[in-house]
Amino acid sequence: MELKKEIAEGLLSIGAVFLRPEEPFTWASGIKSPIYCDNRLTLTAPEIRTKVEEGLVRTVKENYPDCEVLMGTSTAGIAHAAIVGHLMNLPMGYVRSSAKDHGRTNQIEGKLLPGQKVVVIEDLISTGGSAIDTVKVLREAGAEVLGIASIFTYGMKKGLDRMAEVGVKNVSLCDLDALVEVAAETGYIKKEDKERILKFREDPADESWMK
Repeated sequence: MELKKEIAEGLLSIGAVFLRPEEPFTWASGIKSPIYCDNRLTLTAPEIRTKVEEGLVRTVKENYPDCEVLMGTSTAGIAHAAIVGHLMNLPMGYVRSSAKDHGRTNQIEGKLLPGQKVVVIEDLISTGGSAIDTVKVLREAGAEVLGIASIFTYGMKKGLDRMAEVGVKNVSLCDLDALVEVAAETGYIKKEDKERILKFREDPADESWMK
């Protein structure tokens, strides 16, 4: 089975991803969503965690072979960056959402030298905001950001457009297309719900997908 479907099965089996088109979740932004992700749960499920970390290792090796340093997004990407760094024998650090207001006022934690080739480790790509902010901080510090390796992406147009604007590549282990396919095959959702969920992705602010 291809990796995307394996990861999709794993995320669904541990409740790291919920699909609930009949009873949508409300995001902090107020958007009604048929999907909710909490990939932190992969850390407490050793079998799925192993698949995720080995998948991220493969993603980095195949797509960013020149990587010298891994940097996790704060906070969800930190643990994954640490595990992948250990497996690849690479240094890792992480980027805070804002600089500390005490001590050395760091925003980047861990040693990073100007010119080093960096891959950002992220758990979830939706609109791409946190990952792009991380990339900008690293570039300002003089790093060469090769791209992002993430666990899951919605594949939202807004996120794809924002990534393209700043010239950054993302490779995800799993995406919404694979997830709804597996969910329908296993009876997690009804087959007719596949189209509704994918329609949500086109424009999350448009609630017509619920009808």
